[in-house]
Amino acid sequence: MSIPIEPDLIPVTTAGDWQPDPKTPRRRPPWIRVRAPSGSQYERVRALMRKKTLHTVCEEAQCPNLGECWGKGTATFLMMGDTCTRSCGFCDIKTGLPNPLDWGEPNRIAESVRAMGLQHVVITSVNRDDRPDGGAPLFAMVIRRIRQLQPGCSVEVLIPDFKGSEPALQIVMAAQPEILNHNVETVPRLFKRVQPQDRYSWALGTLQNAKRMDSKVLTKSGIMLGLGETLAEVQSTMADLVDVGVDILTLGQYLQPSKRHLPIERYYTPAEFDQLRTLGLQMGFKWVESGPLVRSSYRAAEQVRELSRLDHFRLRAPIAY
Repeated sequence: MSIPIEPDLIPVTTAGDWQPDPKTPRRRPPWIRVRAPSGSQYERVRALMRKKTLHTVCEEAQCPNLGECWGKGTATFLMMGDTCTRSCGFCDIKTGLPNPLDWGEPNRIAESVRAMGLQHVVITSVNRDDRPDGGAPLFAMVIRRIRQLQPGCSVEVLIPDFKGSEPALQIVMAAQPEILNHNVETVPRLFKRVQPQDRYSWALGTLQNAKRMDSKVLTKSGIMLGLGETLAEVQSTMADLVDVGVDILTLGQYLQPSKRHLPIERYYTPAEFDQLRTLGLQMGFKWVESGPLVRSSYRAAEQVRELSRLDHFRLRAPIAY
């Protein structure tokens, strides 16, 4: 699939053209700066996470939207511990040998969802390559438990690729999440540099197989910008995602967590993100969330409300337990 880009659509023709001035400190542009998290609702969510001994990707990945999202009473729960078996060059979650799975974790998350009164929840996890099933049973357990304790709450799961394992993916899909998310993160040329233990074919296969296993599920994926990709590569990756039936796309600026992580090659402007959103909708995505601070679960509840209004989203009927 190829959609021509208007010459004036993106002011800078390719991301790879930008080169920082080595004599000038690389400062974040003003549209990247965010306020430190604070407020009573933020403190309430933080206290609840500590009480239930839960992790959030908001904290572990140093998400810039933590204050905004927690201030609204929303959070993305991180399952299976705080240690990942992979060592992606962009991620601040620690790498190593994880602890055994905590089979009581799905129940504690569901209890927190009920306590927060959520109508939409996002669940993700570290990679658990130490297990043949990648921890897929915990995703199924948490989906079912949330439906028991908080009826009417839609569930979005941001899953690993399970090394391309279809049986592992089937365990998750059998629980019928409303939204199945797996991020490709970057363009194929940069895949091994950005996420050396992953494969582009696993990412696309996860999204395509999820749609094949459950035609009613909404699939979602995301791309980070600023790692050295070209605009043509971004467009090609977006086209690949459309071809495997992805419904929702997120586009955000890569931010370097520390000096040991991959460097930022370029900052995209808010106007460029707006133009990429327009391009994505033209290509056929049902929804495109695009902006400098956008992350995969940013405004997830708002997306569901808007997709419902556009008749693209319906709450799944609970399955028999």
